[in-house]
Amino acid sequence: MVEKSWVLIVLVVFIMHGDESLASDPDPIQDFCIPNPKFGAIKTAHLSILPCKNSSEATTDDFVFSGLKSSGNFTDTGLATFPVNPTIFPGINTLGISFVRADLKVGGINPPHFHPRATEIAYVVQGSVYSGFVDSNNRVFSRVIEQGEVMVFPKGLLHFQMNMGEKPATIFACLNSQNPGLQKIPSAIFGSGINEELLEKAFGLNHKQIGTMRRRFDPKTVN
Repeated sequence: MVEKSWVLIVLVVFIMHGDESLASDPDPIQDFCIPNPKFGAIKTAHLSILPCKNSSEATTDDFVFSGLKSSGNFTDTGLATFPVNPTIFPGINTLGISFVRADLKVGGINPPHFHPRATEIAYVVQGSVYSGFVDSNNRVFSRVIEQGEVMVFPKGLLHFQMNMGEKPATIFACLNSQNPGLQKIPSAIFGSGINEELLEKAFGLNHKQIGTMRRRFDPKTVN
């Protein structure tokens, strides 16, 4: 089943890059760019530029990644993610893509979040997953997607997932940026240090309730 899923992921990559003018990342100026470990990354506003090594030094292994055969570590929400970017998979550097394996325990959730720089396509390898996103008019597009089905989450829109089945679920997702960004809504609101009075007025919560939320999403916060 995992092998079949990769066939779909490869097709998704080609579909998402059918028109490079729509890509989040700049067009590559060479066939590929395998990062040279001898040099550090050059930081820009939204991207870490990894200097290339000579193309003659590239090997097949640079374009193969075997790290998604098992799940990552689970959080208290029942979610385990294993994101893949050029730092751990050199072959995708400058190609404008990244991907992630997500596993959900029974009843587990992927809390509301968004990627500011990428559209995401999620493929259910196994399980039944309630998936959806919210557009800029606060309209929800959601349904349970089953094994073998795909859902797209437009760039920058809040989206979410929950395992509705009686067995663990596994999802493979591809994003059209090597640095899509990730903003988790609960952590952004209660774990970022936003003024407490503002939060009380915005959500109708009192000081104690705000403190509870902050301790949950930012353990280092002391009220």
